[in-house]
Amino acid sequence: MKSFKAYIAECLGTFVLVFFACGVAALTGGSLVATSLAFGLVIVAMAYSVGRISGCHINPAVSIACLIDGRMSFKDFIGYVIAQIIGGTIGALALFGIAKGAGLPLAGNACNGLFGDGKFGSYLGAILVEIILTFVFVYVILNVTDSKNEGAGKKAGLIIGLTLTLVHLLGIGFTGTSVNPARSLATAFGAAIFNSDAAPLSVVWIFIVAPLLGGALAALVFKVLHKEAK
Repeated sequence: MKSFKAYIAECLGTFVLVFFACGVAALTGGSLVATSLAFGLVIVAMAYSVGRISGCHINPAVSIACLIDGRMSFKDFIGYVIAQIIGGTIGALALFGIAKGAGLPLAGNACNGLFGDGKFGSYLGAILVEIILTFVFVYVILNVTDSKNEGAGKKAGLIIGLTLTLVHLLGIGFTGTSVNPARSLATAFGAAIFNSDAAPLSVVWIFIVAPLLGGALAALVFKVLHKEAK
């Protein structure tokens, strides 16, 4: 069982992810480059900060993959997800609250991982995109953090951050990119409370279900392809 410090680390890491990365997305209107870099850089920073404490999942999709791969217990999985949701929610409330107090309007879709600029309005399409994006992201994580992958080592955090940047560079134009149920749920709550915008909550299920499916699929593929190595 993980220590209570690991749960605190997950809470802190998800707070930073939502406050900084979603903040950049919202304040820049979902700028492709700025938003992609913000998410990638936050992951790099947190990987080398809280990674040694909790593994820096800060994402339920990553945690469910680790559960399936046998890297954590079900009890710790629940603890991690609760901590991630709490941290993300605090980050979203702080972000939306400060912005509203300063009179800065936040672009809801830019920080909620919804349908981007509307080019891809199909629910099925959004689900498929999120599954694929999350699959690639989590599959890379499982590989570079595998104890048998000696080549990754101390570069794992950088690799993961760059992968998330890549995922956002493609995904923003389709769905706005979620790949993280905790941060989508948190910002949907933030928009509902401070912007009186309930629209994100009405479709947030997509950005909970699809990333979890993508993370689970990544774990299953990883187990099959790396069965002998493990």
